Amino acid sequence: MDKDSIKIEQYHLHKGHPEKLQFEVYNLKDYLETSGVHAQLPHSHSFYQILWIYNEGGIHFIDFDAHPVKANSIFFISKNQIHYFDKDANHEGVLIHFNESFLMQSDVDIFLKYNVFNNRGKPCYCITDDIIDLAKSYIDLIKKEKTKAAGFGHQQVIRYLLKSLLIVLERAHRQNNEENIHLTKQYELQYLQFRELIEQHYNKNYTVSDYADLLHISAKTLTTVTKAVTTKPPSALISERIILEAERLLAFTSLKINEIAYKLGFEDASYFVKYFKRHLKKSPTQYRELILST
Repeated sequence: MDKDSIKIEQYHLHKGHPEKLQFEVYNLKDYLETSGVHAQLPHSHSFYQILWIYNEGGIHFIDFDAHPVKANSIFFISKNQIHYFDKDANHEGVLIHFNESFLMQSDVDIFLKYNVFNNRGKPCYCITDDIIDLAKSYIDLIKKEKTKAAGFGHQQVIRYLLKSLLIVLERAHRQNNEENIHLTKQYELQYLQFRELIEQHYNKNYTVSDYADLLHISAKTLTTVTKAVTTKPPSALISERIILEAERLLAFTSLKINEIAYKLGFEDASYFVKYFKRHLKKSPTQYRELILST
């Protein structure tokens, strides 16, 4: 792939129109017929996407991994995650889009956001017949409610149905996922708030102490929180997010190394090169050459 021809497009849902319902549901086959050209190029969204593909066949690409599509595969595409469709695939299914503001109403929603949509390396799984029937019933109810835009509590009904769908899918997933994060009641909200802050500020060169200040706790307490939930110190979680974005920019854009460094909050490009190499054991240039040669 010629990196000079690569550009990450980011698409939005009702940007500039807060009065509109920040949620949409599409027939996947119809959607790909009208938007397939754009969907087949690497791109990201400022919203969240649930992709349910009914039929087996083809590959779906998320960040740096190719995922073979099996029957009734569910993909959870997070905000800012890069993905694209197989050009030869003939998918049938359902596509759900929603903005963060539509879902984020409570602590439970924060949990759903970070447990369902932040599974790097495992962003998809197949659902069984009993879950298929239940999930389709929720989607049918959502579609029915979509026709009642003037009805009392219209947005709330769709929001609750979406939340119920996510809970059902996550419940089914957790039954067969031994590597799922086990949150403790004492620390789960602080941990998720920390993850949220990283997502907002990863490119601002914030330290662990900076994040602790934003959470109104000490750096020592923040370390206790993250180690209790993930066994990792907060510095590792910050670094992982910075490196992930560096990998995306190296793989999917033609930005120069110094441009990527500044975009990620590094004032000194040479320090960014050392930082990247310390984490991935190769320089940014070597990483880009390796990605583009595969």
